[in-house]
Amino acid sequence: MRLSVLRFARLNPSVKELRLHLCQTGEESKGARDFVNKGYVQLKKENPTLPILVRECSGVQPRLWARYELGKEKSVVLTNATAEDISKHIEALGKAQ
Repeated sequence: MRLSVLRFARLNPSVKELRLHLCQTGEESKGARDFVNKGYVQLKKENPTLPILVRECSGVQPRLWARYELGKEKSVVLTNATAEDISKHIEALGKAQ
């Protein structure tokens, strides 16, 4: 079994909030659940003042939202994404404005 450590850099200060929507039981949200179990703590350690919300809802399509200054938002659909894919999306959204 391959072990991987999810590493995050500090996200751009223009990122004001991250939201992760996922289903508690759906197969399409498996990677999102894995990310919460494996990567949330490290992400929060490296970005301690950033609000990171995890929203669980039965049957919802997994999605990552980033809110920036002035209320601008971007989102990425995470259907069947792995935890590693999600970390890459977070880093990409963390560099965007």
